Amino acid sequence: MLSKSCSIAKMMGCCSCFGFTRKRKPAKPSSGFNNRLSQELLLEGGGDTEDDDNCSSNDDLINSDHCEESEPQTRTKRSEDILHIRAENGMICRQCPVKETHRLVRAEDEYGNKTINEYVRECKIGAGSYGKVVLYRSRVDGKHYAIKAFHKSHLLKLRVAPSETAMTDVYREVLIMKMLNHPNIVNLVEVIDDPETDHFYMVLEYVEGKWVCEGSGPASGLGESTARKYLRDIVSGLMYLHDHKIVHGDIKPDNLLVTRHGTVKIGDFSVSQVFEDDNDELRRSPGTPVFTAPECCLGVTYRGRAADTWAVGITLYCMILGQYPFLGETLQDTYEKIVNNPIILPDDMNPELKNLIEGILCKDPLQRLSLEAIAEHPWVIGDHGPLPQYLCWCKRKRPQEEFDGNKDDIVA
Repeated sequence: MLSKSCSIAKMMGCCSCFGFTRKRKPAKPSSGFNNRLSQELLLEGGGDTEDDDNCSSNDDLINSDHCEESEPQTRTKRSEDILHIRAENGMICRQCPVKETHRLVRAEDEYGNKTINEYVRECKIGAGSYGKVVLYRSRVDGKHYAIKAFHKSHLLKLRVAPSETAMTDVYREVLIMKMLNHPNIVNLVEVIDDPETDHFYMVLEYVEGKWVCEGSGPASGLGESTARKYLRDIVSGLMYLHDHKIVHGDIKPDNLLVTRHGTVKIGDFSVSQVFEDDNDELRRSPGTPVFTAPECCLGVTYRGRAADTWAVGITLYCMILGQYPFLGETLQDTYEKIVNNPIILPDDMNPELKNLIEGILCKDPLQRLSLEAIAEHPWVIGDHGPLPQYLCWCKRKRPQEEFDGNKDDIVA
């Protein structure tokens, strides 16, 4: 019999929250492109892999044109180099590092449930192109965890860029999540990577559900009060990421989880990128067509933070109106709507909210509202006041280190 948590997980459909939807790479619009794609693909992809521990998936989930449009090798190496340098310099927002386990014991408990080390399997709650996500319970602390399961050999064969495999994306996701600690970011608890086996696991905090935004959008919006609360959490988490020079790359409702207390947490960093200084210029297309910014449809490069902000605007539109503003029957049609169609909002919409949505969904990324401007917008502030300021661990350490350094200079 499924546990209560497992039943809730299946009912809430929280599988895709963890990024286990198919991530096919859309081609850029062209005059000869006339293939009809399902709205499922335009929104997020879909489908399931078989419900076993093989974590298998089909090679056709990664298109060949993905390689042609992804970033050059120099960008990929630089992203990973940046992460390693940050780790070496202690620029990590965690007091306690992510647990790393290099020994894997797969067995069964006395009831026949599959186990991975201390974790007892309860049910699968998601699957997709790279692997699957399963709900487990720890025999040590009794808590539930969502575990992403991968086969290294399979992902190493999936080419997603000239110099990248799907496993590159997984490793980068782990490196990024090892750095992060924020109340609006899904927490990575443990990585299990046994060199003697083909299995790789990411143990994540289990977030119970998400707001309903399936198919072509919810039947109705969430209401301004709930949407405002969710938006404040999203902006807070994304500002933290951008402040740490990380572009998420796939902000959308399916990657935004909601706890039982109503707190939104950003998940799925499988297409996220890292940048240096203020140079957030990217080449690799964001993950989901209907959330793609106009400049990503048109140009070879784009600014990652502005593209993330556009996706926030599409998400807000969806939360309020229960539908997507730019959704065509084909990929080309969707891109053309994103680039050319004006944003249409109801005449009776709250003027402050209307002003906010129009500012975020400005076609020109240079004129688009920044996250900082969104955080200070009257509709966002509402009766809640300014967004809470979060002082992360790496910045809390810095003043003390600077003080210690100055003290040493004085003593010397």
